[in-house]
Order: sequence, then structure tokens, then C-alpha cells
Amino acid sequence: MLSETQLPFLQEKISDLRSALFFSLSNAVLKMPTTIVTALKVDEVGQVWFFVNRPMQNIQEFDKEFPARLEFFKKGKSFYLKIMGKACIVNDPEEVNGLVSVTEDVKTKAMCQLVLVKVKIQSVEYMENIPGETIGWLHGIRAQFNRWFGVQPGYRPYSLQPAH
Repeated sequence: MLSETQLPFLQEKISDLRSALFFSLSNAVLKMPTTIVTALKVDEVGQVWFFVNRPMQNIQEFDKEFPARLEFFKKGKSFYLKIMGKACIVNDPEEVNGLVSVTEDVKTKAMCQLVLVKVKIQSVEYMENIPGETIGWLHGIRAQFNRWFGVQPGYRPYSLQPAH
């Protein structure tokens, strides 16, 4: 359960990132495919709402509820989120029409082309990218050099200094 202080923080971070990879963690034979989604909103009870493309199979054949993971990220941002929770397929027309932050065009598409999904947040991992830990091409070359010549990972025979 999210506390009153955690929910606004998560709402802000998710609205800032917006894009996520959605993974169905169901053990069912027929499950929702992994896809990129855009968060519509995070409601006051800690549910992330988004649309996925309607699969070719009849939506009634899928489990209505299943475990899921969302990995939010955005290029250039200094943080990312991993959310675990219980996903629920929302195919009730009244619930789709009740979304106030969605245009009428999107609501119409949701009834025939898209599937509305909500994920009840059960756990969250918030990670900040530390600039020194980013792996660039120079770091990769140095790591390969170290492997070739048996240099220990913590040992730095040289350091890179910014040019003045």
C-alpha cells in the first residue's frame, strides 16, 4: 500500500516519464504481449491507467487480472521506475467513458482498437542514474583492455581528466 507521501511523488515521476514497457507476468498460455505504453494517469488509489493495442484474439479469452511489470524510462532523464502490480483489463464501456483525461476520439478507439488496462501498484523501485556509472564507448574499451591484460576492476592505472 502506498502512503500519502509516496503517491504524489510517484504521480509526478510517472507523469514526467510517461513511457513504459509493459510486461504481462501471467503463466497463462494466452497473455498480453510485451509492449510500449503511455501512462494516461495515476489515480488516487495507486493505479496506473494506459491503453494497449487490441490483440488479434478475442479479449474475453485473456485472463481479466494478472501480475504485471511496468518499466518507466525516458531518454535524458536522470531516473527510472520499475513497478510491479496486478493488471486488470477494463472492458466496461462505462469505466472507459468515465476517464476524464482522455479525448472522445481516444474513448471511441478504446472500444474497438485499444484495450484499457490498469495496474494496481504493489511495489516500486525508483532508481537514479549516477553520471559516473553511465557506460559509454570509452568505458567499454577500457573494460575490454582490462579483461585482456588482467587488470583488476577497481585498479585504475590512469584516469581521464577533462581538458581545461
